[in-house]
Amino acid sequence: MDTVSKQKRSEIMSRIKSRDSKIETLFRKELWKLGFRYRKNSGKYFGKPDIVLKQRKVVIFIDSCFWHGCKKHCRIPTVRKSYWLKKIARNVARDKEVKKHYKKQEWKIFRIWEHKIKLSKDRAVAGIVERIAS
Repeated sequence: MDTVSKQKRSEIMSRIKSRDSKIETLFRKELWKLGFRYRKNSGKYFGKPDIVLKQRKVVIFIDSCFWHGCKKHCRIPTVRKSYWLKKIARNVARDKEVKKHYKKQEWKIFRIWEHKIKLSKDRAVAGIVERIAS
């Protein structure tokens, strides 16, 4: 049984942002400082990447540990467990579809876990910049 009412749970879930999260903003600011210019959350591109570097044919996705099923940090809620398992499994499957699409288009695709940015945003950004340049 859930610890809050259905109405309160709905209110809590409605506040979860699909873009411009703190980790995305931190990551983007670092890229900007290094001179990279990008589009953010563009609906023109398949899978709506968090960051698009069109001239370099690069898309970057910043994945939340919970919503994308991080093996280290994702903790499935015990309430409505089957719902959450299906939901997260679908997100993971969608991530694979998106990767396949961009590989076919010969774009570079990068996925960065939330915990990597929290651990060291500088290291995460440096790793991506290094791989973009190669």
